[in-house]
Amino acid sequence: MTRASRLRPGRALGRSSVAVGLLGAALAAGPATAQPATDQPAALGTPSEAVQQLIDLSHQSEQTNQATLGAQADLDTKLAARHTAEAAAAVDRQALDAAKTTLAQYQPEIDAIASATYRGARTGRLFAVVLSDSPQQLLDQMSAMDALAAQTTVKVSGFKRAADAAAAADVTARASADSARTAADQAAAVRADLTRRQTELQGRIADVTTAWARLSAADKQSLAGSPLPAGFDRDAVLRGLTPGSPIAALAAGMTRIGDPYVWGGNQPGGFDCSGLVQWAFKQVGKDLPRTSEAQSLGGTPVARDDMQVGDVVTFYDDASHVGIYAGNGMILHASTFGVPVAIAPIGNQPFHNARRY
Repeated sequence: MTRASRLRPGRALGRSSVAVGLLGAALAAGPATAQPATDQPAALGTPSEAVQQLIDLSHQSEQTNQATLGAQADLDTKLAARHTAEAAAAVDRQALDAAKTTLAQYQPEIDAIASATYRGARTGRLFAVVLSDSPQQLLDQMSAMDALAAQTTVKVSGFKRAADAAAAADVTARASADSARTAADQAAAVRADLTRRQTELQGRIADVTTAWARLSAADKQSLAGSPLPAGFDRDAVLRGLTPGSPIAALAAGMTRIGDPYVWGGNQPGGFDCSGLVQWAFKQVGKDLPRTSEAQSLGGTPVARDDMQVGDVVTFYDDASHVGIYAGNGMILHASTFGVPVAIAPIGNQPFHNARRY
């Protein structure tokens, strides 16, 4: 009988994951000072009920953990968008200022032309004929008037171009400023959501650690189980390993067997489920997303019957748990609080999908 079947008949073993600092804070402060979650631990009955409660609470904490990680990633994206929008707005403001400066340089000359025209200045060839006393004087006056008209045309054309450029820059600057404000508002909303989720997670962690503390030593040992199932042949699983392959990612992940489960952990010494998968693939030069949900959307889809060693497998309808397929119906995963990184049967939790990276 497997560890999972002993502990949770008819139920899937819950998992968890979020900030390492949150776990440390919750454990240091103790359940009395942590924010309570919505679902409070109920009164415990038999030892098996206590274990089942821990399993249920662990899965809830993992869902909250993954949601918090997703909110953090969303915030990072929104902050980057805000930075880009604000930088573009600054460039557009500079362009607007430059256009206004150019326009101002033309303004005195345009004002002078407008004033002369208002006072009745005559620059046409007809007036040159009327006012000339000789043919030579006519030619001189016509040449001067042509030159003056050409200068006036150049100045007016330059003024119009500068005015058009200033108007366009004003429209662009206003639009980029609006985009920057929108990006800032979106970042603020996501930050507020992240704060709410972090508070909820602290409560979940407090619930799990409280439930864990209520277990007997025998129950804790039984829940942790063995890191390798009986008969698991590591060498056979890793046969055909090549550098950079998904099998190599599994091999890297297997070096962390025995590391504790830590909400938000993604480094040796403590992992959550998606943190372990991300870390393992990073060791072979592949960058995977941070959350289990995002990991369930990347790579290439793989049918359950076509899975190969090294494929990424996610579980539950919301893809809130993830592991690496180890062949023969087994996965490597960071399971839940109190259970170190281990190889376990894939059927211990409801299958969602598989992806090949």
